[in-house]
Amino acid sequence: MPSLLIRNVRPMGASPVDVLVQDDRIAAIGPALAAPAGATVEEGHGALLLPGLVEGHTHLDKTMWGMDWYRNEVGVNLIDKIENERAFRHSSGHDAAAQSLVLAKAFLALGTTRLRTHVDVDTQAGLRHLEGTIRTREALSKQQQIQIVAFPQSGLLGRPGTAELLGQSLAMGADVLGGLDPCAIDGDPVKSLDVLFGIAHKHQRPVDIHLHEPGAMGAFSLDLILQRTEALGMQGKVAISHGFCLGDVSEREREALLARMAKLGVVLVTSAPPSRTVPPLMACRQAGVAVLGGNDGIRDTWSPYGNPDMLERAMIIGLRYNLRRDDEIEVALDTVTHSGARGCGFEAYGLEAGCRADLVLVDAQTVAHAVVSRPVRKLVVAGGRIVARNGVLQADVASL
Repeated sequence: MPSLLIRNVRPMGASPVDVLVQDDRIAAIGPALAAPAGATVEEGHGALLLPGLVEGHTHLDKTMWGMDWYRNEVGVNLIDKIENERAFRHSSGHDAAAQSLVLAKAFLALGTTRLRTHVDVDTQAGLRHLEGTIRTREALSKQQQIQIVAFPQSGLLGRPGTAELLGQSLAMGADVLGGLDPCAIDGDPVKSLDVLFGIAHKHQRPVDIHLHEPGAMGAFSLDLILQRTEALGMQGKVAISHGFCLGDVSEREREALLARMAKLGVVLVTSAPPSRTVPPLMACRQAGVAVLGGNDGIRDTWSPYGNPDMLERAMIIGLRYNLRRDDEIEVALDTVTHSGARGCGFEAYGLEAGCRADLVLVDAQTVAHAVVSRPVRKLVVAGGRIVARNGVLQADVASL
């Protein structure tokens, strides 16, 4: 792979420098770098330089991105959405391989070079959706780092055989074990979490649990999760997605839970939905709990909303948490950059020599300006290669 030299860019809004990329890594950052023989030279024209964006929670396998409009007439309860989706995917033959690839490439064109996706595993579909998403991960392995979460969307205990399928998923190459509402969906939180953590411990995989449960119910489930995290020595290997209960409980109870989460390295993932009480972002960070940002579902049977643009998601997080100062808006971006990468365990991330060369150039004066205006991605570099210009994938990547 020839070297790539990008001239005159401003890392996170700092003074202009050049960035030298060799193979898939940043080799050097500094003013007036010399171009190695045969290097490709790109002029940045003073653009703002961001690290590759990070999607901390999405569902590539579910999406209908690019398909005909789906008329949503689903009921209001969580179980309504779960059952409706399972029935639709079964009757329509929804192709997780094709659709996950379409959405993953849309993410890449907009600068997302690393993402974590939850993939449904259940006794009706078996491992079909997982197999399809693994194909997408393999197809884009040089351009995009994709973590796959084996996710029991229909619950763990109510459909016998699900636990065995989750174990098979991890053996097949799923990176993370997912979970879902041990009280509200499984009805037996102790047994549900014992089974879940038992699978994770056996396969030595991290855990990422959807916790929609509100108030005291959610706090009870979270307490059980933290107990098992500590007992099994899984510090730094557990994520709580949504965690709505942290926005419902008293300040005193929340502080106690956050202190335990920080001690155990348990991270929180939020999509900052406007329709639910959300965990307090700044209080979580002040307690030492990393907060990651994610879209959740994008254009699927659950919801018509969502966009594979992580700058837009950072803006939504900023709006939901009333982040107005420039330094506060930088926190919103952090949820889809550095905190997102650390929370998911993506290595060699950032804008320093030795980091994987995942770079995004935009015309913006500052980081806050980039989040608020969501400008066209002038250039996206992934793994040391230019993969998109002006929001459009290069032909060789688009054809994958």
